[in-house]
Amino acid sequence: MRDRHSAPAPAVLVVDDEPNIRDLLGSVLRMSGFEVRLADSGLAALAAAEANPPDLVVLDVMLPDLDGYTVARRLRNAGNQVPVLFLTARDAVKDRIEGLTAGGDDYVTKPFSLEEVVLRVQAIVRRTAGPPEPGDLLRYADLEMDIASHSVHRGGTPIWLSATEFNLLHYLMTNAEKVVSKRQILDTVWDSAEGRGDRVVETFISQVRRKVEGDGPALIHTVRGVGYSLRRGGERR
Repeated sequence: MRDRHSAPAPAVLVVDDEPNIRDLLGSVLRMSGFEVRLADSGLAALAAAEANPPDLVVLDVMLPDLDGYTVARRLRNAGNQVPVLFLTARDAVKDRIEGLTAGGDDYVTKPFSLEEVVLRVQAIVRRTAGPPEPGDLLRYADLEMDIASHSVHRGGTPIWLSATEFNLLHYLMTNAEKVVSKRQILDTVWDSAEGRGDRVVETFISQVRRKVEGDGPALIHTVRGVGYSLRRGGERR
């Protein structure tokens, strides 16, 4: 039994139009200690997130009214930065990039195991529960990260990052001019128990690089066969 003085259970909004999947995920997440709310469509998800904001949304990509990417974009456009875990049958690189561009923090491909979804949910809640580490402001070159306000600017221009992208950039900035390996990134930004491989690091690095660099000078460099480094100069990779 949960102690009445303990922190409230994280709230997870599960969005899927298939009743069996929705109800099964809801039951398993409740058994894992989460407060669970359910929605069966994109519009219902948006209404639920506005009326009673959750701590995380488990969002099916294929919905009968609005697809999951559109739901995520509408949440972001409304200023809602709730972490989003996509459920998708599509695992092509372009689909992963579309999910990240829409504001996703992670994805699980169908068919999936219930244990995998629970692990992903637990990991996202852990890494987005608060600021990555103490320290109010980080600066490198013309890149600035404000931990307290969870904001990033480059050359004075604001950059929107999802919670996972923010944590990834935070790790690179705290290790500026050092080379960090994919394994180090996985162990720090994600949880190694999640069983993620190199592809998720490559995908998120690509997305953060696109947002942070735009058409400006490169800052995030690939060190072939080793990992990545945040540093000035050098060729864009």
